[in-house]
Amino acid sequence: MDRHELAACLRSWRDRIGPAEVGLPSAGARRAPGLRREEVAHLAGVSVDYLARLEQGRAAHPSRSVLGPLARALRLSDDERAHLFRVAGHAEPDSGRMRRHLTPSVQRVLDRLVDVPVIVVDAAWEIVAANPLANALLGDVSGRTPRERNVAWRHFSGAPGRVAWSDAERARFEADIVADLHDVLGRFPDDEPLRSLLAELERISPRFAELWEQRPVAQHGAARKTILHPEVGEVTLDCDVLTVGGSDLRLIVYTAPPGSRDAQSLALLGAVGLQSFASGDRA
Repeated sequence: MDRHELAACLRSWRDRIGPAEVGLPSAGARRAPGLRREEVAHLAGVSVDYLARLEQGRAAHPSRSVLGPLARALRLSDDERAHLFRVAGHAEPDSGRMRRHLTPSVQRVLDRLVDVPVIVVDAAWEIVAANPLANALLGDVSGRTPRERNVAWRHFSGAPGRVAWSDAERARFEADIVADLHDVLGRFPDDEPLRSLLAELERISPRFAELWEQRPVAQHGAARKTILHPEVGEVTLDCDVLTVGGSDLRLIVYTAPPGSRDAQSLALLGAVGLQSFASGDRA
């Protein structure tokens, strides 16, 4: 591990990012260019003290679970992210595994889609990022553990959610997501986080184990979901899955026909933002 290089990189990368690029207000005097240390710490979910020690070369061996969020907060390119992991003493993150890195270009798309809810998931259905409207609609899981951010895990473990399922819709969703995970395992047989997820799902969910033994294989596509929101009530939306070329990420985009009651409910959520609706469980 090269503490000096790690510290210099973190400081330099922080200085080049303007607050507007990460959705923060840019008004007010700033003593230095770029983001403040506490802003990066908040975006990455680490303490300001720990980030300070990293930037001063006083912290030893940051974990992969710290480096990934830091790379996303700093909008690093694939090459920069690989360098971050190397100088921190880790193997490059995408070696033999699915590419989970939220690239700056995907983040820009997410930042600009402000009037529709969008979540970004990796191939294993772990939520990597979400825009404010998705957090308002579905509940903010950004501070949760990787398991608690995983759509498949949350469903098969019985975690509370906001989707109103009919029996047929639930059965179809379960079959679709298991078939999708089978397809993903075929593409990433050496991905240890994926294998760990699948083993735990088989252990905790008889329903998942039953479906898994049937060996379905298919990629998950578009669907239609009804969300029971605690403030605006029932909202029925089309859910389209958009793949990101050159990555193993997918964008889940929730839309409603213009002028419909569901579109009006989304507009209300967008107007109010996260002030009232951020708490709750992810659908």
